[in-house]
Amino acid sequence: MNQLDLKGRIAVVTGGRIGIGAAIVQRLEASGAKVRIWDVGSKDDPVDVADQKAVERAAARAIAELGRIDILVNNAGIAGPTMPVVEYPVDEWKRVIDVDLNGPFLCCRAVVPHMAKAGYGRIVNIASVAGKEGNPNAAAYAAAKGGLIAFTKALGKELAKTGVLVNCITPAAAQTAILDQVTPEFAQFMLSKIPMGRFVKVDEIAAMACWLATEDCSFTTAGVFDISGGRATY
Repeated sequence: MNQLDLKGRIAVVTGGRIGIGAAIVQRLEASGAKVRIWDVGSKDDPVDVADQKAVERAAARAIAELGRIDILVNNAGIAGPTMPVVEYPVDEWKRVIDVDLNGPFLCCRAVVPHMAKAGYGRIVNIASVAGKEGNPNAAAYAAAKGGLIAFTKALGKELAKTGVLVNCITPAAAQTAILDQVTPEFAQFMLSKIPMGRFVKVDEIAAMACWLATEDCSFTTAGVFDISGGRATY
């Protein structure tokens, strides 16, 4: 593992207890950052990113205890059910949008003022190649991730002169717990779309996400970075 220069940096990673989030936390810490995990399953900071008040409390607590937040990685997400739009339960649709799109919005809304005041910040949103191409029978997830890509572009442009840079990455499917939320047939469909013929590794996603969280990422904002094994076509 190549170490990055993140000594002294304070990071928040949502959904950082398992899977992609845990790999990002591990790499941030290995590179010198102090990391606060916001996760519904966390013992220290149980945070539902779709709950505005919970997010605002967590942000205030992090600022009070750590002094600042330099890095925000919006990773928390759910897949939702795999079924056609006409059969998709409305409550399930709303929950996917709440966690996967509204969650990053609420976290950015709570953290950005502190970053902008400090004149420095790195925000990395974990989107998906599904947000570019759409996956049949997973419309809520695709819509949420497509929205997150657009949100990244909008916020990055808003903050371009503040020292706060906002980028997202669009991975292909990784073999994590989120894959357990879909049918085996759907998982095989996603694998069949990847020219490299394998799922992306969580450490590969973490490597890209963590570089975007460094000072070396200095002239890139509102950007979308593919890590899809050749699947992405634009």
